[in-house]
This record gives sequence, C-alpha cells and structure tokens, in this order.
Amino acid sequence: MGNTASDRRTLLADAALDVLADEGMRGLTHRAVDRRAAMPPGTTSAYYRTRAALLTALVTRLVHLDQAELQATAEQFPLLRTAGELVDGMVVLTRRRLTGEGRRRSLARYACTVESVRDPELREILVPRENAGREAVRLFLAGHGVRVTDVENRTHTLLTCIDGLVFDRLVAGGDVPREALEGLVVAALRPADRADQPVGTPASR
Repeated sequence: MGNTASDRRTLLADAALDVLADEGMRGLTHRAVDRRAAMPPGTTSAYYRTRAALLTALVTRLVHLDQAELQATAEQFPLLRTAGELVDGMVVLTRRRLTGEGRRRSLARYACTVESVRDPELREILVPRENAGREAVRLFLAGHGVRVTDVENRTHTLLTCIDGLVFDRLVAGGDVPREALEGLVVAALRPADRADQPVGTPASR
C-alpha cells in the first residue's frame, strides 16, 4: 500500500499543478483536483485534508520537476567553454519553460511565488536550491575572470534576470530573444572595475 499511496499523492500533486496552471489560485480546489485526476470525489481531501496541505504538496512537486529540468539542461551542456555555449544552454532552458509542460509549470510557479509572499512555508520550499544548472553558471563565471567574491552575486543576478525574461514572454508570448540572453551574459562577465556602469557606458580612461 505504501507505494500505491505514494503514487496516488504524486498523481494528485500533478493534477493540482494542471488545475493551477489552467484555472489559477481561485480554481484550485479539492474537487477540481479530483476531476482533473479522474478520481472519485473526496480522494484529494483524503490525502491532503486542507488547502494548505494541497498547496505544499503542489509546490514540493513543482520544485522536484524544476530540479529535474535543470539537471537535464546541465547534462545537455556538460562543459561550458564559451559565452556562446552558455547562451545556448539558456536558450534551451527558456524554451523548455515556455512550451509544453514547461509552460504549465511556469504558470503554476509564478502563481505560487505570489502566494508565497503571504505564506512563509511555501516561500521556504520555493527558495532557489543548489542544482547542476546553477553550479555550471557559477563555474563558468569563475573560470572567465569574475572575482571569487562576486561570483555568487552575479550568478544569482543572472539567473534572476533570466527568470524575469521568462515571465515577460509568458505574459506577452514568444520566445526569449537570444540577444537579450547574450546581453545578460556580457553584463555578468563585465570586469569588476566596470561593474557599476550601465551597459553601453564607455569605461573611463
């Protein structure tokens, strides 16, 4: 029964993700999840008695799927030698997050992020975690002249900006322009003595 119960919980969490992506937070109810999972009425509430429990399961599942996606992207680009290769990886990741199941997860992720502003437990689950993708960016920046003391901050800034571009395209439609990703990489690699200057500002001589 243990494995069956675990599989049932995962199925319900996946169904909750779909409901949230399609209907938003207001549409996320136990009955809606039952219908989406093609389960008898009351099944979801038997496994997740409260809305808070259902949301926690949904967000935990979302993070698990996101981590798997980041791992797959990092494995596709195991050795980032040039800025172009880093941008290639970013293009693949942003497209994954804007199409198919990745798009549905993105819709659910942003809805959960807004909800987490008022829910510390959800916010803790959604905190960015170590993963192969983040480590690949960190190692690339460190290997291309970014000071050790700046690597972590620039990695965080770069990935946060990419997340913002995904959100923009999710709302407006279309892919994230490659040139926008190239600009972010250029900014992340800027020498420390020019880090405070806006992009395009000539260095003082």
